Amino acid sequence: MAESTFRPALLVVDMQEDFCPPSGSLAVTLGRSLTPLINHLLTSSVLHLRVATQDWHPPNHISFASNHLAVGSKQPFVDSITIVHPDDPSKQYTTRLWPVHCVANTPGAALIPELSSHLFDIIIKKGQDPRVEMYSAFYDPLRVSYSGLGDALRAKSITHVYVVGLAGDYCVRNTAVDASTEGFVTYIVEEGTKCVFPDGWAAVKKEMEQTSNVKVVSVDGPEVGRLFPSVVPGTVSASFAPLAASFFTSDETAPATAA
Repeated sequence: MAESTFRPALLVVDMQEDFCPPSGSLAVTLGRSLTPLINHLLTSSVLHLRVATQDWHPPNHISFASNHLAVGSKQPFVDSITIVHPDDPSKQYTTRLWPVHCVANTPGAALIPELSSHLFDIIIKKGQDPRVEMYSAFYDPLRVSYSGLGDALRAKSITHVYVVGLAGDYCVRNTAVDASTEGFVTYIVEEGTKCVFPDGWAAVKKEMEQTSNVKVVSVDGPEVGRLFPSVVPGTVSASFAPLAASFFTSDETAPATAA
């Protein structure tokens, strides 16, 4: 697609109670503190589509460690499982097991109330098939479950996709990689995501940029600047940074830039 065409979409990935402190079952450190930045991005008048995603699991989902007691004691965050294609056993992959989280129609699956949810054009629910893990908002690795997100983006003639949310090393990463695979110019806004395992983020970024054409960009960089053409270049963060401190919980420490 021609770079001169710019029809951007914002994908806000899994900003849900179970992924946020202080009480989420799979809380990502500082996850809730992303809200001011995300809400600011949502106000861009240049966006042609604003999308939220939600993990939306059945209670018997394959990613829950507690659903694998029959094969021995499985620990979330530590143990893994091999997922096999329901119709083709030759296709399989191994993934980490997690605590029970984001069960459909429970408080933990709800978008956090601080998020400007009224600005979303569509909400994509993912991970509804109990047989497969679905980090990406597009489809699972075995292509068993499709969300329709790609069709929704193409229906709006989207050219560029900006990805933020939780978590950078899992659902944000996989969503961005698949967005690139689907043919969209894809950016992850660095300040707009946090990771389950922060120490591994540098390696994740390097792998994405080398193999998937996903670019990790700064909120004050020119890529995000295109969303706010009337703002002085390099100053987008000044619009939301003072608000971030109010989103930190008692067991977290706000970074100096949020003071």
